[in-house]
Amino acid sequence: MTSAESPDGPRWLSDTEQCAWRTQLEVNKLLMYQLERDLQPFGLTNNDYEILVNLSESEGRRMRMSDLATATLQSKSRLSHQVTRMEAAGLVRRDACESDRRGLYAVLTDAGWQLMQRVAPHHVASVRRHFIDIMTAEQLQTLRDSLTPVAAHLRERRGQV
Repeated sequence: MTSAESPDGPRWLSDTEQCAWRTQLEVNKLLMYQLERDLQPFGLTNNDYEILVNLSESEGRRMRMSDLATATLQSKSRLSHQVTRMEAAGLVRRDACESDRRGLYAVLTDAGWQLMQRVAPHHVASVRRHFIDIMTAEQLQTLRDSLTPVAAHLRERRGQV
């Protein structure tokens, strides 16, 4: 029996809990939809942008493919297909890992870096316009305080898999 169940069956959500849950789902979906729309003029998806951000913030602008898959919550297979499309666009390349012949690095190309430099200010403006600037500093802090234990719990669960 899980903590969400009682001897009499599942613990259904109260009206307040259900409203909070559904609001979170709706905000997440609508925000991701809007952010992706704002990336479309650059020919990018949210997944593309996330990969570019991870590579741009990594030492040498490269990451092992397995680490990039973990960082972006994608399966290795899904990431491989994504990187193949981004390679075709000239944004990333794959390099062999000298210490592990089976390993590969995803590397941000100069073209990918230049695109990141062009896109990042637009993306940040979009995040501000559709999320940050809508809330007060206090609301943002409350949101962070509320979601931090959820994120910690999910990161811990992810480590168990």
